[in-house]
Amino acid sequence: MQPDVHTGKDQESKLHFLDYWRIIRIRKAVIFLVFLLVVLTTSVVSFLLPEKYSSTARINVKKDATDIDPLMGGFSAADSQFDPYWIQTQFQIIQSQEVLDPVITNKLDLMTKWSERYKIQPRLTLSDTRRILKNSIEISQYQNTSFIEITAIDREQQVAADIANAIADSYAFDRTNRYSGLSEKGLDELEDQLDIQVNSISNLQERLDDIRTTNDIKDIGLQEGSVVVATPGPQKLSKLEGSRTDVRITLARYESLHETLYNMTFEEFLKEALTLVPNDQRIARLISQLDTAEQYLEDNPEDLGPEHPGMKSKLDLRDKVLEQLRDAFEGTVSGLQKNIDAQRLQELKLVEEINTVNTNEHELARKYRLYNRTKYELETKKSLVSFLRKRIFEEEVNMKLPTASMVTVYDKAEPSGRPVSPNLTLNIVLGVIVGLVAGVGLAFFIEYLDTSVKTIDDVEKVMESPVLGVIPQNVGSLLDEGPESPHAEAYRILRTNILFSRTGDKGGEGEGEVRFRRGEDRTTMTVVSGGAGEGKSTTIFNLATIFAQNHNRVLLVDSDLRRPSLHRILGVSNARGLTDYLMEDVTVEEVIQTTRQEGMDFLPSGKLLSSSMGVLNSERMRSFIKEMKSRYDFVFFDSPPIMGVSDASVLTREVDMALLVIQYRKYPQAMTIRAKQMVEKVGNNLLGVVLNNINISQDSYYYYYSGYYYDYYSRSGDSSGEEEREPERKY
Repeated sequence: MQPDVHTGKDQESKLHFLDYWRIIRIRKAVIFLVFLLVVLTTSVVSFLLPEKYSSTARINVKKDATDIDPLMGGFSAADSQFDPYWIQTQFQIIQSQEVLDPVITNKLDLMTKWSERYKIQPRLTLSDTRRILKNSIEISQYQNTSFIEITAIDREQQVAADIANAIADSYAFDRTNRYSGLSEKGLDELEDQLDIQVNSISNLQERLDDIRTTNDIKDIGLQEGSVVVATPGPQKLSKLEGSRTDVRITLARYESLHETLYNMTFEEFLKEALTLVPNDQRIARLISQLDTAEQYLEDNPEDLGPEHPGMKSKLDLRDKVLEQLRDAFEGTVSGLQKNIDAQRLQELKLVEEINTVNTNEHELARKYRLYNRTKYELETKKSLVSFLRKRIFEEEVNMKLPTASMVTVYDKAEPSGRPVSPNLTLNIVLGVIVGLVAGVGLAFFIEYLDTSVKTIDDVEKVMESPVLGVIPQNVGSLLDEGPESPHAEAYRILRTNILFSRTGDKGGEGEGEVRFRRGEDRTTMTVVSGGAGEGKSTTIFNLATIFAQNHNRVLLVDSDLRRPSLHRILGVSNARGLTDYLMEDVTVEEVIQTTRQEGMDFLPSGKLLSSSMGVLNSERMRSFIKEMKSRYDFVFFDSPPIMGVSDASVLTREVDMALLVIQYRKYPQAMTIRAKQMVEKVGNNLLGVVLNNINISQDSYYYYYSGYYYDYYSRSGDSSGEEEREPERKY
């Protein structure tokens, strides 16, 4: 079978829980005190607080709308949809000055009423009263609806109801008045704008008439809505530009032909004359005659000779035609030049005329543009006036339409029969809860700050020393309580642990037996502590008593010379004692006293004189210890605290064994560790630690360690058949 891997975690968690429970049990006084203080304070404050009453008025709010759809669009009752942001805005409006101030001054006169109630002099100001009123009201939305609840809280039932109702009425009046006021103000603004635009139209009309008369503008579309957009000038200018273009084309053609003819020879001209000047009939006719003469000469035989009448006539004709063609060629070139000059002159005239027309057109266009702009502005103003008149008519009609109630009070606030505060039950329950939480928290905080020794584990882990005994609280003298006292068993356990610690915790052969025999020689013991009041005197006294009750011959020496206390426990005199013996004034037999416990003798400290300071660190003290070891089975020395007093260090060095008493939860661990280090430094004979003053009934940790025998021995007297315990043997 595999081991349960969760066992260690479960035990660790259980241990932690027990530790928490242990802290609560130990600090239960602190927890109870804090709990009681909080609950009592809460109860007293709840009883002392004045009673306050609450009243709520419920209203239904809607957006501004009419029951009938308004003209030209707009919002109607059907358009008034739920808007959570709008509802939140109404919360702020309800708490505004416009709503609250009439409630304070006109409706309820709260400044005077509250000044008299709270006896405030001089009288509350409006701002102070408004602040108090805001703090005494609550505005909330009812379950995601358009209903708003106005809750007022006041010492008087009727005043709370009056405040809630007055705020609801003031808000309703403010909404209605604000809506009608805004509508009237908007209508007045529209009428003012209409008057301004009508005056502007009149001025523009006069200006337009003046421009038309001054510039002699012929506007054939003077009816409403027409605008003059053109002047006669552009048509003429366009015609002139066309003529100029034609002249330029003709001029270019003449110049090109003139340049071609000018660069030709007459023979070249004859070849291309019909192509270059196809429209010249005279040249065409001469070319035809020349061709005829040339053809005749080619067709007749050459042997006719130039004197032949036929040949001569053709030759004369040819020469004459050639001469005429030459004249025509030159005339054509000269004519082209004249045409070019004429065209250029014509172009110049056209340019001048165009410039004149442009100048006139610009001026005329400027006048027409001014006229058109003024007329357009006039028409725009007329459209605006028409729109304003329509809008004014719409608003006037809308104002006369029946309007749905924007704020309706459905539930009037009524005086409440029971106060809402203070809620005594709730306050006490909260006080109980807070008291418990605060008490437990404070207990754990104190536990966190407490660095004293708390558990056996603390001692054995931090001090690395075994815990030999756990002594409970309220332990007195075992001589008075008797050997059957439950407290005696704790010292019996301590005695047993001491005996095993001095001899070794193991028996047997060899080295164990040697340790046992050496341990039997260790019979002197002292009990030390780090600070005063840790219970070392009670511990040494009861420990000596337990040894004596177990048939040991015991000597108890009160060696705390500065603050002796053992003589008071035994009820004997401290007139003479250890100091007298060490000063060699008396013998030891004269100062040792017997006690009512059989087998236990007592040596008081005696009076501490200034001359007896440091007597413990003397040869006579060492001789005294050796002599007492030979006379008694065990010798116990009480000592002062080891920190700050040298006597404890001297005793620790001279005796065989030392016990360190640590009082539960008294001194910090650092102080206890320092005391342990001092014991080890001077004597190196520390057997272990005794935890003293443990409240076993509260601390379950120690109850399971050693507390069970308290119940056992507390009931031992009731058992008639219990056998007597066999007395322990003497070591």
